[in-house]
Amino acid sequence: MTGDPQSLAPQCWQEVPDGIILAVKAQPGARRTAVGSVVAAAASPGWPVGRLKVAVCAPPEDGRANAAIMAALAKYFQIKPAAVALKMGGTARDKKFRLTGDIGGLLARLS
Repeated sequence: MTGDPQSLAPQCWQEVPDGIILAVKAQPGARRTAVGSVVAAAASPGWPVGRLKVAVCAPPEDGRANAAIMAALAKYFQIKPAAVALKMGGTARDKKFRLTGDIGGLLARLS
């Protein structure tokens, strides 16, 4: 079977003029911080069909898990921490983050 590996996984992003909006499935309180694979999610209006799974050691208290997820995403996508912003889902496990930067470079990290 041939084809783009990204086309085999559910899409977890939406292109915007200055970067992407990334849908994330958060796992706070994990043993280690890691950016995992794209997992399928239930259909929901305004959300893509996939979520990038991100596990962080930080507990879901006082925004610590959100800050840890933003730091993990910045490291994974090799962008500055200021280029990652939480857009939706502050207290939920399903979240949307805006990643600002070169769209091609950001999407290359997802493949």
